[in-house]
Amino acid sequence: MSSGAPVDPVEERLARRLDALSPETHPVIHRSAGMLHALGRLDLAAYTAVARMSTPVLDVPLRRLSHFANFSKPWFLTAAGLALLGGPTGRRAAVTGVAAIGAASLLVNQPMKMLGDRRRPDRATHDVPAERWVSMPTSTSFPSGHSASALAFAVAVSDVVPAIRVPLGAVAGTVAFSRVYTGVHYPGDVIVGAVTGALLGRLVSRVGGRLARR
Repeated sequence: MSSGAPVDPVEERLARRLDALSPETHPVIHRSAGMLHALGRLDLAAYTAVARMSTPVLDVPLRRLSHFANFSKPWFLTAAGLALLGGPTGRRAAVTGVAAIGAASLLVNQPMKMLGDRRRPDRATHDVPAERWVSMPTSTSFPSGHSASALAFAVAVSDVVPAIRVPLGAVAGTVAFSRVYTGVHYPGDVIVGAVTGALLGRLVSRVGGRLARR
């Protein structure tokens, strides 16, 4: 999807489908459509608010971080460090974290993105400063794969090594925010991706913990 494509929030597309149903026979569905319209407006308003933030000192660091997070590089490097320096616990944390990334990538980048089928934001229309721009991905926008992988890894690894929960969570959260800041995702994409990743990270860590105890 190109950045010049018209804005088509996933909430709005779903709301239009619900609007096509008869309000007399489907009142609950129509109330749901109204909520989706409101969420779509809120999502776009939040995206615009971030675009208008006057924080040039953050432009280069967040742009570089967002680019560096492609293909989960920060998380694979962290996993390598844990495996090499963290002893048996570090190795288990590394394996758990990589497994969580795999689970998040499989779910988010395949069925969820295909079902969401949301166009990427138009950065020029919403005045995202060019100094922030990274390459616009060709995949659909909803949900954010970067956010899902970041939170999946952070949660899974932190469950094994709680001492690094805060710094790991801070970096993961910053990566997620950078996707909105650089203009390649709507906030709703990032929130859903992050929540999905966190849930999968917790699930993978629990499964891994049970296997380790056997």
